[in-house]
Amino acid sequence: MAASSLALSRRSLLLSALSRPLSIGGIRFFVEKNGRSRRRYLHIHGNESTARDLLRDHLKSHKGTFFFVDSQTRHVPVGACLIDPNRMFTALGAARSLKRINPSASPAQIDAALALLAHDRERFLRTVIPPHGGLLIALHNNSEGYNVQDEIPTSDQVHLPDPDHPRDFVLATNEEDFHRASRGSFNIVLQKSVRSDDGSFSVLAASRGIRYINVEAALGNYSKQKEILDFLESVLA
Repeated sequence: MAASSLALSRRSLLLSALSRPLSIGGIRFFVEKNGRSRRRYLHIHGNESTARDLLRDHLKSHKGTFFFVDSQTRHVPVGACLIDPNRMFTALGAARSLKRINPSASPAQIDAALALLAHDRERFLRTVIPPHGGLLIALHNNSEGYNVQDEIPTSDQVHLPDPDHPRDFVLATNEEDFHRASRGSFNIVLQKSVRSDDGSFSVLAASRGIRYINVEAALGNYSKQKEILDFLESVLA
């Protein structure tokens, strides 16, 4: 076996060995680690396949800890209910998501799902939140409808150099990250102020002072999302 092939094989085995499950309320995430870094990466909606594919490719060449939801669908089960997993990071946001998605669920079923999430939430967050000074990068894909214009009313600052492509944008919770990313040609909004609690990671990050970046791109637009992610890697410490 060639030396390069042997090295690749050993590296693949190392990544596989480091892969381990993580769960919150029964929602499983696969964890893969490449080297030591204060970077954390999150894929949370199972139906956003472009983001998942890009993140899996990204981990081959970038150090950090990568979290992938174990699902192929947007909503995931918690007890007898379904929830949007990007609405489970606060108790209030989780309750709102559960009631909206499960209109026929009984109060007891909603309470049971909330209890499952509450039992695991802080342990889950301790694993996913980066160490002090570190950065969490989430990747999301959108379909027709949602775009950067939806985020502007609740944003502290806005940089829109590419208004013709509103579905491709960045959301930051740290002002310095926002200004560094604004050097590029990509749309970006800053949301450092605590806004209405929808249970999303961006709201949690703003409330706790966590450096968080969401790289949003149209579903299927792998090349644009990769371009944005590579740019952010080059300008964010």
